[in-house]
Amino acid sequence: MEIVQKAPAKINLSLDALYRHQDGEHEWKMVMTSVDLADYVHIRPAATIQVTTDSGFLPEDPRNLAYQAALALAAHAGVRQGARIHIEKHIPVAAGLGGGSSDAAAVLRGLNQLWQLGYSNALLAEIGLTVDSDVPYCVYSQTALVTGRGEIVQPLGALPSFWVVLAKPRVSVSTPSILNAIDYAQPMPRPDTDAVLMGIASRDFGLMAQGMSNSLEQLTASRYPEITALKTRLVKYGARVAQMSGSGPTVFGLCEKASRAQRVYNSMKGFCREVYLVRPLG
Repeated sequence: MEIVQKAPAKINLSLDALYRHQDGEHEWKMVMTSVDLADYVHIRPAATIQVTTDSGFLPEDPRNLAYQAALALAAHAGVRQGARIHIEKHIPVAAGLGGGSSDAAAVLRGLNQLWQLGYSNALLAEIGLTVDSDVPYCVYSQTALVTGRGEIVQPLGALPSFWVVLAKPRVSVSTPSILNAIDYAQPMPRPDTDAVLMGIASRDFGLMAQGMSNSLEQLTASRYPEITALKTRLVKYGARVAQMSGSGPTVFGLCEKASRAQRVYNSMKGFCREVYLVRPLG
């Protein structure tokens, strides 16, 4: 028996870092959506928990978020079974696209099925929060307003129609290093989340795009100027709006028409090795 779970990449249409809790965790207000660039997680029964990947960049021990998710679910459910988990990677690593969190969420969904636990997505998301703040969203992997420490996920329904051009520069970003460097006493860019939400609700691409921003972009781009350069090119080549996803370094541009998105994609390929033309799921 093999269970295969799709683990899609996510992008942040808006990301607002509000403040740091006393325990060091951050309070978020984000609009997130998933796109059709995905890893695939293959799960088979086994006596112990084992994780392998086809990527040379990922650990295959408890440092891997997918491994942590399996351990967390087994502990919560009191399960003594194991599983052989193989991650087929397509999402770039350390890219701000939530690949590790999405893999972890896929493991939670897959093991829930393999071990016949009958857990709801809400409970899987609660368990996933102990692994990483993006895992609760990734359990659902549908457009949502995400608040709190990442545990409050409110699905938003259908998006306006658009295409996404993703471009990852040849750098990798450590999310903890960026989050630890946030100085909430200093001004930072903030999205107009209400405009993003109203644009989605009314299927108004322009209103949604007008409100988009990422509070972490200025901080990450100050360390990696390639981010600003790629963002500038995306807009120059025809993207309606461009910004960084997550803590970076991947940037994305949105286009209303497939023909324009294809032109932007073709143009970006000349300047960036990792470029993807994708659409939001659903």
